Amino acid sequence: MSKVAVVYWSGTGNTEAMANAVAEAARAAGADVDMIQAADFQDPAPYDGIAFGCPAMGAEVLEETEFQPMWDAVKGSLAGKKVGLFGSYGWGGGEWMQSWADDAAENGVSLVADGVIANNAPDDDALAQCAELGSAIA
Repeated sequence: MSKVAVVYWSGTGNTEAMANAVAEAARAAGADVDMIQAADFQDPAPYDGIAFGCPAMGAEVLEETEFQPMWDAVKGSLAGKKVGLFGSYGWGGGEWMQSWADDAAENGVSLVADGVIANNAPDDDALAQCAELGSAIA
């Protein structure tokens, strides 16, 4: 059984809803899943797969007080793990997700799928993409 972490930060509940969809699908695929708030995640070592969720903030950047410092601390130790990215946004075109994926690639992280983004609350299509991501990480 693979061990999966769904690590996320959510301000309005939209990214949390996406995190729940990722976790449910990973569990359905047979994984042992831990849901972890970004501020509480420190050690990727025990996990085979990790899904990171963070909404776009400000000028299309990751949340800066809890999520970004955690991401910066762990991104260098994710090589060889199944990693996925997801999050919601309220404006712009989703540039933060491409910047985040580029940052992951520059640090040797291989993503199992394209980042999943939802404009505000995730619709059925976004939730289906979250489920696909959860299955891919499991």
